[in-house]
Amino acid sequence: MSRSVSTLLALSLLGPFAAPWVGAAPRVPVITVQPALAQGALRLEGTVQPMREAVLAAQVSGTVVQLAVQAGQPVKAGQALLRIDDRTTLTAVVQSDGGVAQAQAMELQARQHLQRTRDLKAQGFVSAAALDTAQAQWQAARAGLQAAQAGQQQARLQQQYTQPVAPFDGVVQATHVNVGDLAQPGRPLVSVYAPGALRVVVQVPASLQAHALAARDLRVQLPGRTGATLAPVRNELLPATDLVSQTAEWRLDLPASASAGWRPGQAVTVSFSAAPDAGSTTAASVIRLPGAAVLRRGELTAVYVARQGQFQLQPVRVRRASADHGVDVLSGLKPGDRVATDAVRAGLQGAQPEGQ
Repeated sequence: MSRSVSTLLALSLLGPFAAPWVGAAPRVPVITVQPALAQGALRLEGTVQPMREAVLAAQVSGTVVQLAVQAGQPVKAGQALLRIDDRTTLTAVVQSDGGVAQAQAMELQARQHLQRTRDLKAQGFVSAAALDTAQAQWQAARAGLQAAQAGQQQARLQQQYTQPVAPFDGVVQATHVNVGDLAQPGRPLVSVYAPGALRVVVQVPASLQAHALAARDLRVQLPGRTGATLAPVRNELLPATDLVSQTAEWRLDLPASASAGWRPGQAVTVSFSAAPDAGSTTAASVIRLPGAAVLRRGELTAVYVARQGQFQLQPVRVRRASADHGVDVLSGLKPGDRVATDAVRAGLQGAQPEGQ
């Protein structure tokens, strides 16, 4: 490698700041940027998600003693998915049954005593106070029976929680525990989803919302399936924009009859094709530059704009269009700006726009 070439490479790595140049100042070609219609150029990555899913969480504590399903297995509504050690809950059920039996006996005794007291009062053998006492005793026994029955229902409900069941017909998406794990209230156990209702979720940058809204044709394609695309039956733009990522969420519902083989979590490509009418003013447009015109230094992305016979560094936001078309500038430039086609040479000290 010649010394002049080595010097050029070394100086170009010093960053966007002007570097000394040995010899004549370089003259760099420039292009005048103009917006171009982004016809079918917007392609974003999305993720398949179920429209109907349920994450079953533990509601009692205990060791998982049986896992009856595995990921990908179809299940029916009401089918047991796993079993948690139920010895403690079974003991509580037996105790509650005994409490109910005892409360029933006491309520029966108090009710019979109340009836006898009423008969004796009618015959004048007991006072009104004795009848009031018998009435109060029966009411207390009846309240005790109701409390015992409520405890029995609670114990049986806790027993049911030891065997979580599928809430609807679906497919097991994931199991979050293994046999021997300790289940605690709130810990996820099994995820189930309905395979016939899927959608694609894609995060669209705020700067590209105009393009997405102007799209006439939306298509979803799985990676590796060349030419296999689906048109969503419904699309929805959520009204909120994420403050950190500055993206808005689009939800694209897939047709139930055509989504066989698609699985939650799969990465897909979503294309927004504008295809505007001639003369339309709603079509999305972008400023497209060759890749060499864009300078990247760490987190800085910028171009050199020719102003008053010299180059000035201008930060921009870009996205890659394709290997053939370079990059699309989303912000930082306006139509009519003159941009250096070679950002490395434009950053050298004394560099001037060609034609000045």
